[in-house]
Amino acid sequence: MRLRRPRRPQQFRLADSAQQIVGGILLAGPFVVTQEVWDLAASMNLFQTLGTVIVVFGIGYGALYAADTTRDADGEQDVAGVPLRFISLMLVSFGSVTVLALLLDAPDTFLEEAASTRTVVETTFTAVSVGSVFSVIGAATADSIFSKQNG
Repeated sequence: MRLRRPRRPQQFRLADSAQQIVGGILLAGPFVVTQEVWDLAASMNLFQTLGTVIVVFGIGYGALYAADTTRDADGEQDVAGVPLRFISLMLVSFGSVTVLALLLDAPDTFLEEAASTRTVVETTFTAVSVGSVFSVIGAATADSIFSKQNG
């Protein structure tokens, strides 16, 4: 019987963020540019939007630390007690969808010209939160797969 030596936790690197970005954009891209997502976002209220944001955080944390049993949140680099890998995942999930939406001019394309600036901002944030549900799945999956290959 051979005993396994405890592994030292893998440090979070810039390459890990790059992997998250690729996964996040790959999965979220198609959702940012569909009329249905923007119609859905326009019909959602504040509580539904906040619920969607909470779901993104839950999926992200679960994918990084519950689904991947080799990773320990307590053993990773952190900022104010929050793992740096998780912070990066959230920034990538919401950030990649936001950048794609603005780069592809989705708000101007899918929202009425008569809409107020506040309505455009609220609907864009909601559409980004909907897209982030898919982005976080792609980003966390890429992070988990590639970190195992590099570790």
